[in-house]
Amino acid sequence: MAYEAIWAADPSKLNKMELIKLEKDGLDVIRSIIETYAPGGYESIPEDELGRFKWAGVYEQKPKDGHFMMRVRINGGRMTSVQAEALASIARDYGRDLVDVTTRQAIQFHWLRVEYLPDIFKRLENVGLYSYEACGDCPRTIVGNPLAGIDKDELFDTTPLVEEVNDFFLLNRDFSNLPRKYKMSISSSIYNTAHAEINDLAFTPAVKEINGQDVLGFHVWVGGGLSAKPYLAKKLDLFARPEDVLKIAAGVSTLFRDHGYREKRHHARLKFLIADWGPETFQEELVKLIGELPDRGTDKVIGWNGAYFDGVHPQKQDGLNYVGLNVPVGRLSAAELSELARLSEEYGDAFIRTTMSQNILLTGIPNEKIDQLLKEQVLERLTPYPKRFTSRTVSCTGNEFCNLAIVETKERARRVAAYLDEQVQLDHDVRIHFVGCPNNCGQKYIADIGLQGALVKTAEGMVDAFDISVGGILGPGAQLVTPLKGRVKGDDVGPVLKHLIEFYKESREIGESFHSFVLRAGTSAFQEKLEEAVRLVAAS
Repeated sequence: MAYEAIWAADPSKLNKMELIKLEKDGLDVIRSIIETYAPGGYESIPEDELGRFKWAGVYEQKPKDGHFMMRVRINGGRMTSVQAEALASIARDYGRDLVDVTTRQAIQFHWLRVEYLPDIFKRLENVGLYSYEACGDCPRTIVGNPLAGIDKDELFDTTPLVEEVNDFFLLNRDFSNLPRKYKMSISSSIYNTAHAEINDLAFTPAVKEINGQDVLGFHVWVGGGLSAKPYLAKKLDLFARPEDVLKIAAGVSTLFRDHGYREKRHHARLKFLIADWGPETFQEELVKLIGELPDRGTDKVIGWNGAYFDGVHPQKQDGLNYVGLNVPVGRLSAAELSELARLSEEYGDAFIRTTMSQNILLTGIPNEKIDQLLKEQVLERLTPYPKRFTSRTVSCTGNEFCNLAIVETKERARRVAAYLDEQVQLDHDVRIHFVGCPNNCGQKYIADIGLQGALVKTAEGMVDAFDISVGGILGPGAQLVTPLKGRVKGDDVGPVLKHLIEFYKESREIGESFHSFVLRAGTSAFQEKLEEAVRLVAAS
């Protein structure tokens, strides 16, 4: 380590994982994988090394039989057609044809074996992609506006900033041993397309008058995060010029590294330090590190679009368009990704972009090519005009592959969305998020309706079930979901949600969103409707 690990002075105050990290930096596992474990196979991997595999972007896959899942960093959600084709080839050759888009714009593979990893690392590096530090106690994939550079609703193109911050932190051993995972968001979209409030560090668009001139820049947010104890980020009283972003990111990361909690692993995220210190004290310490910055300017975020972009839309470049495609629950095949790479070259600017809603965009498409593009066969399933509930349903990996998940989520979410599309006619979006465990990779806390997997005892034994929450939203007036009481059996989720959504449909005011209706009707009204729905479904 190039810095002094001041937290290591008293090992008795460190959790088990911290002691493991002090023995060997997580990044060292990459070389070990290539030189030792790939030639030796799964049986050659010591147990404590499996925890370090996360720094290579690799997790052991359920049921721990020698298969792994891998995340690949797609910073800001922007990749070239060449990169997309390389990802498709990895899924085709090693991952049983499966590709997942995650809620942090990354690409995730399954069914990998350690013997494959050196070739996968090489293929990724050959096209400028990396899985390194897509997991682990380090700076993760940087999320951003997937429309950066083409967005009519952005203050300026944030692509160079995302790349600058990524390049600084990637494989940087000064920040490869943080107390816990660390997530950053950079966007200048006025619609908060990078979900600022749920990140450890976020930059949102702002304007500040300095020396008589309006300067475009950012406001700075710290301490957001979900998991079992969710926190919305707090806004500091700072204005950041674009050239200040990296300095601030390094300073916040340093404070987290040196003062974040390492005694209890479940209490180690930056959000807990911010909650204890308060944003004012944290800002004072930050300024000591990086110097004074102007105070806040004027917020330019005016709303939140949930990172949804279905359909054909004009770019800020005249005559060009982007097409937002729906990827149901974020899952597609290698062949489909390869086809999208081809389409991006034949019709567009040879870029593909991923969103935090687990969807994909094709960009740079001239007006005269739109009609022909929309006739392509792959867009029949990955359609820009999806059915309402299928288009707004998000799901984590679930217990199909994830060792932490209690229940299956992907297929369940897909079936529930299809059921609702068949049963409910609605002219307004309702965002539904499924998560398989309290870690909340599917981000249920920001959904209109969030469902968290659980188990319930029945006469036939333990069965999958879900706890239901309502009313989440980000942007101005950001609010996390409110939980309802009563567990719903997995097979009853579709009919129960139908009753809740019809309650909204029948009782809302003209133009009223689901979130606004929850605020007006109150949680108690939804609680009553949930209990009524469970009774009706059980009796049917």
